[in-house]
Amino acid sequence: FSLGMSQRLGIAAALLGDPEILLFDEPVNGLDPDGILWIRTLMRKLAAEGRTVFVSSHLMSEMAQTADHLIVIGKGELIADTSVEEFIGRSSQGYVRVRSPRLAEVAELLKVAELHPDHLRVTAMSPIEIGTLTARAGLPLEELTYVQPSLEAAYMELTKDSLEFSS
Repeated sequence: FSLGMSQRLGIAAALLGDPEILLFDEPVNGLDPDGILWIRTLMRKLAAEGRTVFVSSHLMSEMAQTADHLIVIGKGELIADTSVEEFIGRSSQGYVRVRSPRLAEVAELLKVAELHPDHLRVTAMSPIEIGTLTARAGLPLEELTYVQPSLEAAYMELTKDSLEFSS
């Protein structure tokens, strides 16, 4: 059997007893995109039936699409026990990515920007505020995009002091 087929077989075996509580450990490991969608749908269906579904995973992008509630443990300590939305909101913030052919002038105008080679990263102003200020100053913009905070970024921020290894 392939790793993905073994995963599916293990899940099928676990469901034979019609359990009320399920614990999935890295359930999408070895699955192709179709299999990942299948397991995501299955877990949501099981939860909708009133079952308790626990998922242990290191794939934050997958958890962002699957989980409603997170329990995060680092070095044996409880770091968080909250909804995904609250977890992201309290640990990381979105930002506005700004691109302009006159980037240095825009950066000087905004005074609250983090300058990158091809864009600004602004956290203290909304896109509307930035657009209004730059328009009044006659500075052209090529991009003005609000970038949502990710579960992965929030996880890295909250666990930075609990990591045993870092990159």
